[in-house]
Amino acid sequence: MTEATVTRTDADGVATLTLQRPGLSHVLRGELLALVREVADDPAVRAVLLTGTGRAFCVGQDLGEHVESLRGNAEGSLSVVEEEYNPLVLALAGLRVPLVVGINGACAGAGMGLALAGDLRVAAAGAKFTTAFAGIGLSSDSGLASRLVHCVGGSRAAELLLLPEPFPAETAASWGLVHRVVPAEQVLPEAHALAARLAAGPTLAFRAMKEVLATAATDSLADSLALEARLQTALGGTADHREAVEAFLAKRAPEFTGS
Repeated sequence: MTEATVTRTDADGVATLTLQRPGLSHVLRGELLALVREVADDPAVRAVLLTGTGRAFCVGQDLGEHVESLRGNAEGSLSVVEEEYNPLVLALAGLRVPLVVGINGACAGAGMGLALAGDLRVAAAGAKFTTAFAGIGLSSDSGLASRLVHCVGGSRAAELLLLPEPFPAETAASWGLVHRVVPAEQVLPEAHALAARLAAGPTLAFRAMKEVLATAATDSLADSLALEARLQTALGGTADHREAVEAFLAKRAPEFTGS
């Protein structure tokens, strides 16, 4: 049997998806997309953790495979952005439960796009980031330009894409690209603890927050207010909201069930 390029483990309401290789090969992209869709349909999953193994989180396209594809069918090799990368990023960003990304090492190109599709990111101290695309004569893909503008603003996004110099996790954190920086050996425990905390929280409220955040930068104030009102009205009738209010009055910790 062929060894899996992505594995899934479950604990504490968290589905952990682990990239077993740093390069995004055709097989890895397909296996990852299938697993993301699988956990999205699993009612037992209340948070997702995406991470890697070894010294790299994800360095983007498997260039060895890409070169072979260019030699055989240049036009077909570039159609994978629309056919494979775009559905993958949309599936990750569209998860209705929180997505934590544990960046255990190097994060480059489309790997940065995958990381920025998450809601919260924990990175290994010293892990290197780079947009990489200009160095191989390509524009960005995997939503990287959009997410960079959203996270760091247009000016710095342009600098990072046009001048793809590597920068460490500590700098990424100072720019808001990473939320926590920890020693390399603590990335997985820290990221899992964060995901487990989210899994124990009000998942319906988190789902609503993700919906608001997804459009907050582009919606008008009136549209944002209308969306917040609609979601807040719906959440006001949930068991989780009633439990949280009762727990507050009783001075105890709430127990959320996602209902």
